[in-house]
Amino acid sequence: MTFSRTSLRAIAVCAVSLCATASWAHITLADQAALAGTGYRATLRVGHGCDGSPTTAVRVSVPAGLRGAKPMPKPGWTLATTTGPLDTPYDDHGTKVTTGVTTITWTATAGNALPDDQYDEFVLRGSLPPTAGAMWFKVLQTCQKGSTDWAEVPASGTSTKGMKAPAALLEIIPSGHAAGHNH
Repeated sequence: MTFSRTSLRAIAVCAVSLCATASWAHITLADQAALAGTGYRATLRVGHGCDGSPTTAVRVSVPAGLRGAKPMPKPGWTLATTTGPLDTPYDDHGTKVTTGVTTITWTATAGNALPDDQYDEFVLRGSLPPTAGAMWFKVLQTCQKGSTDWAEVPASGTSTKGMKAPAALLEIIPSGHAAGHNH
């Protein structure tokens, strides 16, 4: 895959600006920018528990536009998905797709809760839409005591400055060419 000078510059600008804001969020994406129309591996990083309490479950609301979402199993955690109608149906090899995975939940099995002083990653993959823009991953973090709903999204733009529990942001960058066959 070859990137134009403009695409590389856009990726660099997004990476720098997103890394600057990543320290404010507590659930972040490992890769915070990706090209439109490509496959994407969403690695959600959980940096701490809830006010000192260990994390026992992580539920991700699959963002509208993420196509064919599939979670990665995690040893010591059970995996559950919910399917339902998609906000934006899409074409997959001539078939109109109207339903898909809408939520993914990892729940710790006995003795496997994530301690507050450790971090871990929860992974899913899918295909990005062909258009650029912001995609927000809303995550409900449940702990032995309490929970945090990382679901705040700005009314406009992408700045999460001042938010207590911002959703994880993925900046989708224009690819500069027609999207190919990606899985």
